[in-house]
Amino acid sequence: MQNFTSKLKLSSERILIEVDKVSIIIKTIFLRLGCSEKTSRAISEHLIDANLCGVESHGIMRVLQYAEQMQNGTINVNSEPKVITTKTGATLVDGGMSIGIPVMTLAYDTGMNLSKKNGLSALSVINSAHTGRHGAFADIAARKGFLTICTGGGNRQVHNQVAPYGGARGMLPTNPWCIGIPGGDQGPVVMDFATGKVAGGWLYAARSAGAKLPEGCIIDRDGNPTQNPNAYFDGGAILPMGGHKGYALSLMAELIGEAMLGPSSPECNWFLLTVDTKRFRDPSSIKAAAEEILNDIRNCPPAKGFDKVEIPGERERNHRELSNGIVAIPEKTWKQIITLSNKLNKDSHT
Repeated sequence: MQNFTSKLKLSSERILIEVDKVSIIIKTIFLRLGCSEKTSRAISEHLIDANLCGVESHGIMRVLQYAEQMQNGTINVNSEPKVITTKTGATLVDGGMSIGIPVMTLAYDTGMNLSKKNGLSALSVINSAHTGRHGAFADIAARKGFLTICTGGGNRQVHNQVAPYGGARGMLPTNPWCIGIPGGDQGPVVMDFATGKVAGGWLYAARSAGAKLPEGCIIDRDGNPTQNPNAYFDGGAILPMGGHKGYALSLMAELIGEAMLGPSSPECNWFLLTVDTKRFRDPSSIKAAAEEILNDIRNCPPAKGFDKVEIPGERERNHRELSNGIVAIPEKTWKQIITLSNKLNKDSHT
């Protein structure tokens, strides 16, 4: 297994666990919480894959968040997402306040099916809890020949996490953007990032693991820079990625998610564009042209402190391949998951 890379500066060790063992425990947790077999398996597979890809902010640590929300009623474990066509002809996926991973799977599947017929589709996703790692959905769609552009925003009164450029208080959610497109010989190119310096999941991951965050990501309630995730939860804020540029992207997502799509709950509203790239060029030509572009970029001499120039999406796939089916989890986080599992198992037998 490769050396694990992470944004977290841990105060404790990681433990290495085989995927099959982790899968059984996570799947059982969600079964005990009332999810169906299909949903429990989908959540488990998605979260584990995020860890294998090195994106632990959207990985196994989310078990704790999802479980808490299912127990307090924020997430409806008995609801299934459905596709609706509105009176004005818009397509939307209504999550019914359910866990968002199956919701977003349905959204991407619907977008691809519609764009097969029409060349292009646009749809919204509403009433969904946390939707997982969007790069995973975009990668699947790109492998099937689709360009996807997805962004989410809204509910800033609840998720006032990120300070606007020039501001010292959290005012906006992390409002992500994700774009996936068919690539060259090494697969799709996928851009997936929050518009804050870090995704909200990294804050929860750091707190769960007792870790520090990288410098320059968050400020405390007085506007001072800090690496302590607890300072964020005590009234601090995330700084915008790229200064004014990240702020502008976040504000656009907020306007799309709330001004255009309406009030959002419990997380945010999502807008997904899907394009059938075969309408513009045959797949072999796209792949050849993409590989020429990407190969040029890879051959750029690396700057001081870097080993090479990387292509968005390739690091995650390489990380997964090199993991050899082993998940590296912060010890403190895994202990919390095991404690949750033991409690749910005990409660189910009483």
